[in-house]
Amino acid sequence: MAEPVTFEPLTREYGGYIFDCDGTLADSMVVHHRAWLSALAEHGANFEFHWELFTSRAGMTLPNTVRELNAQFGLALDPVGVTNSQRREYERFLPTVQPIAEVVALAKRVAATHPVSVASGGERQIVLRTLELIGLSPIFSVVVAAEDVTHGKPAPDMFLLAAERMGVAPAECVVFEDSVLGLEAAKRAGMASVLVRPPNVR
Repeated sequence: MAEPVTFEPLTREYGGYIFDCDGTLADSMVVHHRAWLSALAEHGANFEFHWELFTSRAGMTLPNTVRELNAQFGLALDPVGVTNSQRREYERFLPTVQPIAEVVALAKRVAATHPVSVASGGERQIVLRTLELIGLSPIFSVVVAAEDVTHGKPAPDMFLLAAERMGVAPAECVVFEDSVLGLEAAKRAGMASVLVRPPNVR
């Protein structure tokens, strides 16, 4: 049996609550990794996209991930082509994604009394579909996705936009994140953050 998700309990109430999607609300990182492996193989990538390398890019947009990999390995992979392949494979496996129960329960609880939002480096169509599949569409009227900002995580833009749309000052927001890039973005936004540690399953 997989270990439960863990995160530090909140010590105070906040004005607004911001949640990442993949790996925080949805147990989807394994599916994303599987889609990346397929897409990179399809485009002739000659390096091992192992789990640690994959998670080091968590929170980054798909095209930027390809650009970073090109820079790291001296390649010329097409960001658009690889992204399209990754998206196609991920959508194929998307119905298998499950909610991360502990975080979902918290989100539902705070949504009853406070503004909540999702800020994800994923593409809007996929993020909305994921929220629908895990039963969270009704509680998140504010969803910030990759298309909404010029600079993705670790830039603070996504979280600042989410706070603006919720009508809450950044200093009164707390961010729930599973990635280093996301935690850095929260710090740059002047927000509190909570690290979500998903089950260690590949």
